[in-house]
Amino acid sequence: MVIDKYAPIGVFDSGVGGLTVVREIMRNLPNERIVYFGDTARVPYGSKSKNTVLRYSRQIVRFLQTKQVKAIVVACNTASALALDEIETEFDIPIIGVVKPGAHVATKTTVKKRIGVIATESTIQSNLYPTLIRKEAPDITVFGKACPLFVPLVEEGWTKDPITYEVARRYLAGLLEKDIDTLIMGCTHYPLLRSLLREVVGEKITLVNPAYETSQALKRLLRELELENPQPYWEKQESNDEKYRFFSSDGVERFNAFANSVLPYETKSTTLVQIDEF
Repeated sequence: MVIDKYAPIGVFDSGVGGLTVVREIMRNLPNERIVYFGDTARVPYGSKSKNTVLRYSRQIVRFLQTKQVKAIVVACNTASALALDEIETEFDIPIIGVVKPGAHVATKTTVKKRIGVIATESTIQSNLYPTLIRKEAPDITVFGKACPLFVPLVEEGWTKDPITYEVARRYLAGLLEKDIDTLIMGCTHYPLLRSLLREVVGEKITLVNPAYETSQALKRLLRELELENPQPYWEKQESNDEKYRFFSSDGVERFNAFANSVLPYETKSTTLVQIDEF
């Protein structure tokens, strides 16, 4: 199959959290075009079954293929944990998730060999982070903690609110007692809580941001497959709205408002998609 290197990267998430991955791709791969889909009608994925998340992921990949994307980033920890292995084999397109890059960096970062993971309930229950980490380094101990309230708090815009700080302090108390030295922010919403989490855990614990690490993994993948867009971004005649296209399954206005709080330019043209049709 011949893939057009000028084609966009497809990125999807259960909602708006994957925009933290988009932000890192914009920063670190500035030549690349992006098509993003946020499944805002069916968020959250974190409390749903594997079969449901797999069905949703297949529909979204089929939608992204209609946009002629050259590669897909599953910018959702839950979908990466529950659906990535299946969709990688089912679709003839390069696909990467956000779990493996974060797990790999955490493995290389920890000194005490004690890593904490905060994520949705499904990601924690999948045991994927511990499995990947122990595959690289069997002597590392991994402690997981589901933090289901973080997603709605972030989407409410309460990233620096005292209530969110108290929730974080209570969630993380048990992990801090385990003497971890590395903490994986295992949900794409969580990097938006980075400064608050830093306050809670202190300076001695390394925070791993899988969104950034995924952008680096994507860069390596495109280079390996010779799919990097060679046209410097300053030579293009595209506007930002042409270069970066956004789609969601519900709540376009709310999506735009959140996107504008995360991304480096204003988003106005998110398109509503009936994803069940795919």
